Amino acid sequence: MTAEQLISFARGAPSLDIIDIKGLSDAAVRAFAADPAGITAYGTSYGYPPLRKWIADKHAVEADRVLVTNGSLQADAFIFDYLVKPGDHVIVEKPTYDRTLLNLRNRGAVVHQITLHPDGLDVAELRVLLESGVRPTLAHIIPNYQNPAGTTLSLAKRHELLALAAEYGFTIFEDDPYVDIRFRGEPLPSMLSLDTAGVVVHASSFTKTVCPGVRVGYLIAQTAQIDDIAKHATNLYISAGQVAQGIVHEFCVSGDIDRSIATVSAALAERATVLAESLRRRMPGIELTEPDGGYFLWVKLPDDVHVDKLAPAAAERGVAVVKGSDFLLEGGEHELRLAFSAVTLDQVDEGVRRLAEAVEAVRG
Repeated sequence: MTAEQLISFARGAPSLDIIDIKGLSDAAVRAFAADPAGITAYGTSYGYPPLRKWIADKHAVEADRVLVTNGSLQADAFIFDYLVKPGDHVIVEKPTYDRTLLNLRNRGAVVHQITLHPDGLDVAELRVLLESGVRPTLAHIIPNYQNPAGTTLSLAKRHELLALAAEYGFTIFEDDPYVDIRFRGEPLPSMLSLDTAGVVVHASSFTKTVCPGVRVGYLIAQTAQIDDIAKHATNLYISAGQVAQGIVHEFCVSGDIDRSIATVSAALAERATVLAESLRRRMPGIELTEPDGGYFLWVKLPDDVHVDKLAPAAAERGVAVVKGSDFLLEGGEHELRLAFSAVTLDQVDEGVRRLAEAVEAVRG
């Protein structure tokens, strides 16, 4: 198969046709015109000051609680470095983002996966674990349109989780890069905005709403935590890319970000609907979680379809998928994550046709 023929349900990135190239180009021109000295300099490891302020205003926090990073994955890495030592207990969702699992295990953390339901983490299961004597340092939560499962944490569970964190003394890491890509339903308040006990650190990104290439994410925490992490960041790289941050700032203050979010959300809503319809039509016997936003759809395959065989069979037919087992400490052998963000509408059904063909080839 040539690269042109590959249909990828593997990558959580927007396709080129829904990225606002002209808006970004115009923002770049404005950024260089408005602040050439600022964006061409090293800057500080805290991030480009005007963008820090824009982020702070968006989240109704002080700017000194914001650190701008190279994507939200680096925000994750900074928090894990700062809070998690070898042997520390950490709570994650089941399933959760594969790189989260990898990063935590590489740090020697003791990872506990807590079952996800359609309304988010099973808080009762977490309470039982806490009552058994486990004392986690951190709970990593992707509250909106979760990667990989597509679920959203309910408002009631957000409050319950905050109460548990305050009672048992752990930090909630609210990892929230998908929040703005909403197809339906009303937005829920972030745990950061509900936090009265100082137990939440929050990360997000412009990767999903602007484009992956800018590599601009951010971390919001208590000022003392941000100061400590900024010292580490200074030693690591002096400062993150000021040019990219300056462009993102101009893109945001102009209002282009709102138009970009609307474009991406509308396109992905349509793709998600078509993908779900196509899967149900071509692959009877599967179960799927249709998300209210975000980038991903989670599929449970029949028990006689093993993803270790399916993934290479799909690749042979020119379709890329990610195995469910990548997102779990154990299990997931009959589950898949399908990203609908990078496929154009006309590719969706053809991709599912190829996938269905691969399923039939490996059954039994």
